[in-house]
Amino acid sequence: MSKLTIQSLAELMQYEGKEMGVSEWHKITQEQITKFAEATLDYQWIHLDAERAKTESPFGSTIAHGYLTVSLLPYLWNQIASIENLKMQVNYEIESLRFNQAVTVNSDVRLVAKLLSVKDLRGIAKARLEVTLEIKDSKKPAFTGIITFLYHFNN
Repeated sequence: MSKLTIQSLAELMQYEGKEMGVSEWHKITQEQITKFAEATLDYQWIHLDAERAKTESPFGSTIAHGYLTVSLLPYLWNQIASIENLKMQVNYEIESLRFNQAVTVNSDVRLVAKLLSVKDLRGIAKARLEVTLEIKDSKKPAFTGIITFLYHFNN
């Protein structure tokens, strides 16, 4: 499925109730995990101590922070759809989010997104997306949830 380009609220509304697409695979590296730990001050050993994780963690290696995987949403969503002709885009809401499976270091993840609904709030599009972060070679996704973006289109 190729990347969608959407120029207006009317175009976005055409995808309501439909799967929008799937992103490319993104590898979660230890360097990314470490930088996220530094940015968030979350230095828990399950994310950073590879030797200890091998012996003490049920995952057998370090794992990505759950919020690191969530922070990839805008990046991966942009691989699925390019929403253009905007004044501004705002991350508005995470309505529900469930972490289903830990993402171990060097795992590949990708986003699957379905547009649940679009509301016109006086020219601002309120887009609710059902999102699933898949892990390559895993039956369980990293997370599932519903997120909302606000798109302020130029008109």
